[in-house]
Amino acid sequence: MLKEYVIGIDVGTSGTKTALYDRNGKTVAGVTFDYPMMQPKNGWAEQNPEDWWVAASSGIKEMVKAAGDGKILAVGLTGQMHGLVMLDVNCKVLRPAIIWCDQRTGKECEEIERRVTRERLIEITANPALTGFTASKILWVRNNEPEVYEKCAHILLPKDYIRFKLTGEFATDVSDASGMQLLDVGNRCWSDEVLRLLEIDRSLLGTVYESPEVSGRVTDAASEITGLDAGIPVAAGAGDNAAAAVGTGTVTDSSAFTTIGTSGVVYMHTSTPKIDPKGRVHTFCCAVPGEWHVMGVTQAAGLSLRWLRDTFCAEEQEEAKASGRDVYDVMCSMAEKSPIGADGLVYLPYLMGERTPHLDPNARGCFFGISAVHGKKDFIRSVLEGVSYSLADCLGVFGEMGAAPVSMAACGGGGSSPMWRKMLADIYDCPVSTVAPAEGPALGAAILGMVCCGMYGSVREACEQIVRLSQTCVPSAEAHERYMQIYGLYKELYPALRESYAKLSAVR
Repeated sequence: MLKEYVIGIDVGTSGTKTALYDRNGKTVAGVTFDYPMMQPKNGWAEQNPEDWWVAASSGIKEMVKAAGDGKILAVGLTGQMHGLVMLDVNCKVLRPAIIWCDQRTGKECEEIERRVTRERLIEITANPALTGFTASKILWVRNNEPEVYEKCAHILLPKDYIRFKLTGEFATDVSDASGMQLLDVGNRCWSDEVLRLLEIDRSLLGTVYESPEVSGRVTDAASEITGLDAGIPVAAGAGDNAAAAVGTGTVTDSSAFTTIGTSGVVYMHTSTPKIDPKGRVHTFCCAVPGEWHVMGVTQAAGLSLRWLRDTFCAEEQEEAKASGRDVYDVMCSMAEKSPIGADGLVYLPYLMGERTPHLDPNARGCFFGISAVHGKKDFIRSVLEGVSYSLADCLGVFGEMGAAPVSMAACGGGGSSPMWRKMLADIYDCPVSTVAPAEGPALGAAILGMVCCGMYGSVREACEQIVRLSQTCVPSAEAHERYMQIYGLYKELYPALRESYAKLSAVR
């Protein structure tokens, strides 16, 4: 019997992962090709779209080899959101892509809210103007590189550039488009009102699809480069978090996941659009057709622990190397020796400013309550707790919106730590489970490809067959009560420091 496969492609910030899956979601093969990020100025972040294509096409070639005599039926796409790719009339890249973590567009965010008004912007796009989103980047190019803007004929997101190279189509999906700040999120289409007020020509934007829809087919030219059969369908795909939701089975009302990588995300599925009028968390269309998700993002989640490791934990790195353990396992073992509350040490994880629920680029990290009794174990524990509290902050906003989760999956590097998962369960007061297979966005993209080519009838049907809960941490009422005492203090600190953060920014 002929074996059938689907490819999932995840265009990440540090590299592109390409993986081959069978219909049961089993990974047959996978490879990641890395590339650089450029920072020409402080706060800027850019990448070369051609690097993404070289990485993706090289990965596809490897997957075609791995498939052997089997048949690849479809390709699914996901990747970093918000990045700005600009092409000219000849479809040549005009400038390096300005990616999600770039912070140069503060003035353009002010311009957007002046043109549209903050209230109307939230009503339509479900979010206030954000420096990381695509609309402000478009305005920045127009304001600062008018000669580039005049030549622009097409605007794409990172994964959509790979789609263009594979299919020749200019297209995106509703979840990724939600992060451009140009989409009417409630109606799942480009907003003529926002485009008119920002003076952005709609013809620059691609066709918007639901995530499992066919968005194009592999061209003869792409077939020659990659080895894929011409005519294979390419699913519309999804932004990285919406794809991760599919990969973790977070596709029904009140199901949620937390991922802790460099940044941290808490994400919840909802069948109706729930929008915070204060703009404290994000509401986007999700990868399930006709449905949505709410999401909070902590800028420096795993980054906080990595900073602590690199700055203060040389001994732990040596111990990990000598014992063959992961250094984060060593650090978490130390943290377990510190009591809940880290003996009165509280950490604010704002190393890179903050995004939700405090939209404040001036916010910075803080250890509060340091005394002579504190040792390294307490600092490690306080970092783990501070990141967890920041994610709980976002969940609190979800609750105000009538969107409290009933189940929680965990993924990413932090999600692999039993101690951190138990801490999340106790703080959230909700069971936290790992899932199998633990593949995340690339699997989610592949599942969308499976639906696209007819392997499964719907996203939910595919997830029911493929994704399974694995280890589950159950919350402790006693631990939750203790954490909430510390969390109450944590919540007081940012409002008390907000003005001081602004003053610090002015004198740096």
